Amino acid sequence: MNIKHLIESTAAGKNPPTPVHAARTAAAATASLLVARLFGLPEYYWAAISCMIVMQSTLGAALPVSVQRLVGAAIGTAAGALVGSFFGASILAFAVSVFALGIVCWALRVDRSAYRYAGITLAVVMLINRNQSAPIVALHRFIEVSLGIAVALALTTAWPERPRATARQGSG
Repeated sequence: MNIKHLIESTAAGKNPPTPVHAARTAAAATASLLVARLFGLPEYYWAAISCMIVMQSTLGAALPVSVQRLVGAAIGTAAGALVGSFFGASILAFAVSVFALGIVCWALRVDRSAYRYAGITLAVVMLINRNQSAPIVALHRFIEVSLGIAVALALTTAWPERPRATARQGSG
């Protein structure tokens, strides 16, 4: 790969961030942090992380994929609580669980975004050392992730992103 190709592939294509998008994302991520902290959630930053992922889409695109992400988070937290309770942070148990999650998501006919969220949630619940039991950690992660998704969807509904003028319209 040459330098010119590398530079071209990193330049924004059809969907670059805008100042309005940055403001919407910052507002949503901050709101999700504040709400998660208000509820006393121990790792409130997961709400902001989930929120920022959802904020990368328009409402029409975000709503269906957010349902998939919520399903994946639920599957991942259940698996993390169960496997983490019996095997802790075992690498072998984690590997088998990630594979099993893929099979479960395939059997349930859910999207890859659900599988991705299931795997991420499983990893966060299983692999990070905690002072609490795996089911409690899993419940917290599910609430934090769900809160981030909900805040992002609410803000996307209340403050929709307007379509931008195309480059052709902007040049005269």
